[in-house]
Amino acid sequence: MLKLFKTILKAGNSTVKYPFAPLEVAAGFRGKPEYDPEQCIACGACTMVCPANALTMENDVVNGTRTWQLFLGRCIFCGRCEEVCPTRAIALSPEFEMAVSNKADLYQRATFKLLDCHVCHRPFAPQKEVEYAMALLVQSGLTEAEVESQRSRFETCPECKRKQNMNQRGNVMLSQHLSAPTTREGERS
Repeated sequence: MLKLFKTILKAGNSTVKYPFAPLEVAAGFRGKPEYDPEQCIACGACTMVCPANALTMENDVVNGTRTWQLFLGRCIFCGRCEEVCPTRAIALSPEFEMAVSNKADLYQRATFKLLDCHVCHRPFAPQKEVEYAMALLVQSGLTEAEVESQRSRFETCPECKRKQNMNQRGNVMLSQHLSAPTTREGERS
């Protein structure tokens, strides 16, 4: 019997003290998604890849807003939203205890202002998304003045851009998009 007690003391504890003590999770544990609306550009990439449809995005054209929403009751903690977010606005945390007494506490929401089209004045894209695209061009090597000179293009909805690029018969005007033809390599005609 004494030998058995010595073996038990050497083995130590085989269980954890959870829930009486915090449970340490492994590195890379996928827990509750943490969302930073200040970092988000409301591009909708996370809503497109969510297999459980826990993430949704709705446009309110009348008010000119886009509402992002996460319902933790549907989240399966797959991490796809974290992978596709271009601004790292959503990340999975080590937190896994999400019991609530009110179902409304499982929702996270953020509302973003939509930018009005420069031509037709209808809301079409979040202001933050347009600013992010312009900042990426500056980061890629273009000067701020070059990017700023193209602001009216960024602030035009796709439908109006399509109309601007069509001639009267409905054909795309490629001459606007092609440079001057070349006769030999490097020489312009």
